[in-house]
Amino acid sequence: MGSQTGANGKPLLSVIDGKARFPPPVWLMRQAGRYLPEYRALRAKASSFLDFCYTPALAAEATLQPVRRFGFDAAILFSDILVIPDALGQKVDFAPGEGPRLDPVSTCDDFARLKPQLDLSRLSPVLETIAKVKGALPRHVALIGFCGAPWTVACYMVGGQSVPDHNPARLMAYRKPELFRRLIDRLTEVSIDFLAWQLEAGADLVQIFDTWAGVLPFAEFERWCIAPAKAIVEGLRRRHPSARVTGFSKGAGQALTAYARATGVNTLGLDSGMDPGWVCEMFGSRFALQGNLDPLALLAGGAALERAVRAILSSFRGKRHIFNLGHGILPETPPAHVELMLDLIRRGGAG
Repeated sequence: MGSQTGANGKPLLSVIDGKARFPPPVWLMRQAGRYLPEYRALRAKASSFLDFCYTPALAAEATLQPVRRFGFDAAILFSDILVIPDALGQKVDFAPGEGPRLDPVSTCDDFARLKPQLDLSRLSPVLETIAKVKGALPRHVALIGFCGAPWTVACYMVGGQSVPDHNPARLMAYRKPELFRRLIDRLTEVSIDFLAWQLEAGADLVQIFDTWAGVLPFAEFERWCIAPAKAIVEGLRRRHPSARVTGFSKGAGQALTAYARATGVNTLGLDSGMDPGWVCEMFGSRFALQGNLDPLALLAGGAALERAVRAILSSFRGKRHIFNLGHGILPETPPAHVELMLDLIRRGGAG
């Protein structure tokens, strides 16, 4: 299994394992997606977004498309963080143009209706997708699995959709802390299982996405983001001691110091608001660092993109750095801008 061996000639894994490289390896969050015309053609073959995620032939092709087109150093599994509530028995739909819709979990009775463990039969197509991709990837390209962090997944499970500041989940955490703790604990336990299964299916590393961490005050961030991430990493490494784990806690700001100190992740994902100089000073000797180009700079293209790419290359040079965005690529991004970015990275910013 890739995660339990050496880097095996994969530049991205060698950075995580301790080697600084220049130019750095590169992949993009949401690199398989709507900005690619070939993705849009593939998506039209599935009746719904979840059907797309649960059809291994389609999901594997979506995973591979950006690697074929751009030569990224990693492929990230095409799936969604909400397969976990779906596999717990919560009703999950994706309304066209509106995003996810879930039957909210807001009472003890709602929680009692959730399954105590993940429905493996529901998730087996995801694991089959990993195996298909693993067999088709070039040998030097790493394969990334992932899950949503318990806090971020709970935001959708409680709110039923994405709402500003995710107030339903935040209010539940204040008003019904015991019920909310039980939900977070359930998500923590099943996330360990899901990530372990992904490693066993062939993923080289996994990433924990805490997209909505930035809406929490520090004390709540410690309770609902740091503690669950620490438990996931510890539980995963009990089963796979050499597991490589990236933590992406968007909006954490200076609270990233506490996250880094406590969680045990190998790699820190950086959002676009993080100062590279501060990050390198605080963490550059102890962690691989991933990020943090503004997705809007990539959308803008031209001179603005060139300046931003060169600044990141300069800031992280000499550190263990994986070039990435500070969040997911925007659907309206022209593929030509990705090509320009990659050309600049591969020339080390020269030209």
